[in-house]
Amino acid sequence: MTNSVTAPASEALQHGSKSKALLGLCRVSNLPTVWMNVLAGALLARGAFGVGEVVLLAFSISALYAFGMCLNDLFDRESDATHQPYRPIPAGRLSVAEARLVAGALVITGLACVFWVGHPGTLGVGLVLVALITTYDWIHKRHASSVLLMAACRFLVFALTGWAVAGEIGAWVIAGGVLCFTYTLLISVVARAENARAEPFSVPVIPRMIAGMSLVDGAFLALVVAPSWLFAGVVAALLTHYGQRYVRGD
Repeated sequence: MTNSVTAPASEALQHGSKSKALLGLCRVSNLPTVWMNVLAGALLARGAFGVGEVVLLAFSISALYAFGMCLNDLFDRESDATHQPYRPIPAGRLSVAEARLVAGALVITGLACVFWVGHPGTLGVGLVLVALITTYDWIHKRHASSVLLMAACRFLVFALTGWAVAGEIGAWVIAGGVLCFTYTLLISVVARAENARAEPFSVPVIPRMIAGMSLVDGAFLALVVAPSWLFAGVVAALLTHYGQRYVRGD
């Protein structure tokens, strides 16, 4: 009688653990920053677009972001076993084969959605983004300058969005992308400084800086589009901040 009750409970616990491991592998708590990047890029492009188009674009770029996080953990699994053993692969909550399957499904889904949304040529920009993501994940442990690639990936989110909704990458889209590039570069530099310390910072600086990315986008939109868009940045930042309490974003 006891076994019949305990077994389903144990299976449910394992399923929940696996689901959370997948969410952690994909860093889903950071996705609101991607959504805010896409919203900012669409508004700055000043093109004619529908809500459904932007939602599909946000979904596709979210899939590509999650692909990058999966690939990062696959490349770094040996290093993570020593320095970040809480991550799903070194912790044994996900196998390498499972992570590879998830990464493959995400990149195919993301590119397929990019192909269907927006102006002709959007897929080409999407392929450049995937190439940059892959290159960064492959070399970032060996080359300090790879932080420029990570920042370039965020710039390309703006470029991809601008091209999808307007068929061009306008001056305001470039300005927003450069701002995001600079802020992402700052996060990367601070993260590397923390990794070089004997002890991590006493407060979670990097997670808070990641959440702050949406505030930067919202403030820029408030200046060049309409003040009310600052609220969207605040909401996205709060979603990221509180999401990180359930799924780590670093």
